[in-house]
Amino acid sequence: METYYLIDAEAAREGVKLRLYNASTDAMEEVLDTRYRPYFFVPHPTSQGNEEAVRGMGAKTSTVEKQNLFTGKTERITRVELREISDPRRASERFEGVWEGEVPLTLGYAYDQGLTFGAQHVIHGEKIETVFAASEEKWQRFRDMFSEIEGADPKKYELLERWFALCSQPVPEIVPERLGIGGRVDPERYYLAFILSRVANLPVPEAYSSRQVSAWIRSILHNHLRRRNILIPTSRELRKGETKRSVQGALTFPPKSGTYFNTVVTDFESLYPSIIDTYNLSYETVDCHHEECEGNRVPGLEHHVCQRRRGVYSVLMGSIKDLRIHWFKPLSRDNTISAEDRRLAQATSQLLKLILVSSYGVTVRIHGLARPALAESITAYGRHILRKSWDIAQGGGLHPIYGDTDSLFLDNPTDAQVGWLIKTVKDQLRVDLAVDKQYSVCVLPTAMKAYFGIRGDGTPDIKGVTAIKSNSPAFIQNVFNDCVKALADAKNWDAFETATRRIQEIVRRAIRDLKAGKIPLKDLEYPVELHFDPAERVGDEEETLHQPYQCAAQLLDSGKDVRRGETVAFVKVKPFSYRGKTFTVKPTEHVRGIHEVNVEDYVRNLTTALNQTFKPMNIRFQAEREATLADFV
Repeated sequence: METYYLIDAEAAREGVKLRLYNASTDAMEEVLDTRYRPYFFVPHPTSQGNEEAVRGMGAKTSTVEKQNLFTGKTERITRVELREISDPRRASERFEGVWEGEVPLTLGYAYDQGLTFGAQHVIHGEKIETVFAASEEKWQRFRDMFSEIEGADPKKYELLERWFALCSQPVPEIVPERLGIGGRVDPERYYLAFILSRVANLPVPEAYSSRQVSAWIRSILHNHLRRRNILIPTSRELRKGETKRSVQGALTFPPKSGTYFNTVVTDFESLYPSIIDTYNLSYETVDCHHEECEGNRVPGLEHHVCQRRRGVYSVLMGSIKDLRIHWFKPLSRDNTISAEDRRLAQATSQLLKLILVSSYGVTVRIHGLARPALAESITAYGRHILRKSWDIAQGGGLHPIYGDTDSLFLDNPTDAQVGWLIKTVKDQLRVDLAVDKQYSVCVLPTAMKAYFGIRGDGTPDIKGVTAIKSNSPAFIQNVFNDCVKALADAKNWDAFETATRRIQEIVRRAIRDLKAGKIPLKDLEYPVELHFDPAERVGDEEETLHQPYQCAAQLLDSGKDVRRGETVAFVKVKPFSYRGKTFTVKPTEHVRGIHEVNVEDYVRNLTTALNQTFKPMNIRFQAEREATLADFV
């Protein structure tokens, strides 16, 4: 039997036209469905205003039954079917109390017909069916992996089966132009587009061009609700009438500033998706209407969570999370499988991760997906889990030194202690904690979200420190990186003291070279993006110009076209008068030599950047000293 990949769909005058790729003949084919008509729903019985709108459009109505997401009860509503193939969104604007009017026609068609974009299909007469197939060997491995879920959580297992079968299908090699994808095509994006089409049920060209993960999640949710005959709530219903408000974020334990040897960083795998899944957080489960559930409180909040029904959002994100963590992520690193299967697994793991990373954010602010109570319940459980894990670690004799959102830093634990912590957290909090990385040396400044560590192989891992900000000059970045490399072999205090002396010499030599004019001007330039129109800023006689706009002013005066959004590169120089103001920078190409460079400013910036990082090591660099001696406290 011939196999077809569903590529795209479009509304035609006669009906809905499907574009399919015939894998057997390597040809694009079209199928026209003249029977389908777009529709939306309004309350039943139909109001007078809606009756008038129906007559005015010549639409057709019928009474249907749909399940209410929040009550779980079946309700009667009116289906308004349009006479012609037209945009239901525009037509529904004439009606009151509309549901599902915002669902795009082609997506609604695919949902209703059980079709899946990007996936394999077979044609039986006038019926097209999605193929859910994989080799018997893969199916057996899948069942062995997820057998416990089949009995404990059948709704999740059904989704796991569905997405496993879809994502295990090969990606066809089709000339991109035939798919409606123009321009230079990125092979990786092409691959990801087919996987996204299958997971979110989006046309392949749209999946290739889309960057809005919220649109992917919306389609995942709508497709699932349609398949379950659950009425898709309006944006207001989904919020349960809540207005937009700020949501308290993650918890961070201030770092215990200092230098540590053998630091183990543990990480909660997919923390927010795991919370959504494990604690059954969904639009209809947070503050459900069951009195017996009111005692199941969200930690630190007045909300409660349903214990009677499995939440739609929790089962969707939970199945995506389990499929990535337990199937495609390990498979992507398996060198025993074919290169094509590994590539497919890598693409799927990457795509599912993108969806999971956004699973919390969309509940905060995205129209049609936002609900503040759901969002703040997710972060509340996140804070609770990190706090409890910190307490468990301390109570078990471990020494946590820093915690941030989903990470916990442990000072010099044994393997047995780490294993105990992982098991205890799993048993008590029902989330997966795993070792993320291990540092032979880890330096924690007082600032949060800024640290660096040296991995066992000598590779530096640098996070959020001033010296390596994107607009720092190469001179400062190079000095910093050389200092970090000096710590690569420092696995005990004796080696550490040797490394600190090397760091002192690195900084002294760098400043000597700077003062001797041995540093290329290119390494001294600051690249900064212009966030405002430079012509407007330069033309303001009263305003003091910040350094990037001082640079822009000189470039404009030299005849260069400089606009907002562009990056300018400048060198800090000794103050000079220009346009009646005091300027302290010049475009790199305007600097005539080292004698113009404000060397003391660079020394001050270098020592400030280094002190942020190296102060916890009891090294302090003094800008005013000739040799910038490192003082040990």
